[in-house]
Amino acid sequence: MKDAGKIGIFGTLCVLFLGYSFYLYHLGTDSTVEAGASADHGKKVWQDKNCIACHQIYGLGGYLGPDLTNTYSEKGADYIKAFLRSGTRVMPDFQLSENEMEHLIRYLQHIDQSGTGRPHQLKIYHDGTIGQPESAGK
Repeated sequence: MKDAGKIGIFGTLCVLFLGYSFYLYHLGTDSTVEAGASADHGKKVWQDKNCIACHQIYGLGGYLGPDLTNTYSEKGADYIKAFLRSGTRVMPDFQLSENEMEHLIRYLQHIDQSGTGRPHQLKIYHDGTIGQPESAGK
């Protein structure tokens, strides 16, 4: 009889886990920002140059460089392009073409429009998901 109780508890936990997983993965997102072809190409440049090794997006990634989630709105395209053209003491010059730079800037613009890169400002819900703070306005 002890085994039947354990099997019942295990079965109940499995059903609850699957139900909760289904619920979380089917919530959807409230983001209405669409990337477009240029931002998609920029994401490919981001991945090819392994930018995530040093930089963060939404607080995730390397710690050598800054979080770039909201750099577009904070600094602008010209500021980003200047760094991409010449690099810095720490960031190498990747010899990007003008086209690659434009795509990467469009990708950073898309990222900027979709959220905030300040994890400590995010709202954590009781079900473990996160959301933008009300004051974000994005």
